[in-house]
Amino acid sequence: MSEDKQFIRRDKGTKKTSTSLKEVDIYRDTFIRYMGYSNEIGESFRPLVPKSLVAASYGMAIGYVCTDTFDKALRLQMEGASSREVAVKGGDVFCWQMLASVAIPGLVINRITWATKTLLSKAPMPVLKTVPTLVGLASIPLIIHPIDSMVDRLMDATYRKTVR
Repeated sequence: MSEDKQFIRRDKGTKKTSTSLKEVDIYRDTFIRYMGYSNEIGESFRPLVPKSLVAASYGMAIGYVCTDTFDKALRLQMEGASSREVAVKGGDVFCWQMLASVAIPGLVINRITWATKTLLSKAPMPVLKTVPTLVGLASIPLIIHPIDSMVDRLMDATYRKTVR
């Protein structure tokens, strides 16, 4: 049994240990998951950095999506799944990740940052140029779960309903 698929639990107050299986998805359960948020960070910094850096942040996020898609499809293929099952799973992961990790959050953070910058430009006194970036960064944790849930419902009503 590989170490990344197990953990050892020691019961409090006893010397007993038990080993339980826990599948670790390195793309969702480890620090690698944060690569999927790189474009949101890029969008937050859009008012302060060159557009090429924002584009590079999208490149990182899309690279994360493609790698996760490839990993999930390859694992399914190695388990002996049919070519159709592999293609359906790969399509599901790719569509979900592109919507939930790249397209929708990028658009939402872009609009939050733009709206903040626009509102602050009308303020009677000068405001730090970093405020829209800080508002964008602070918004990231607030938008993740609602977007994930919305994309789950969207995928259930469209792609998953069609291919199954």
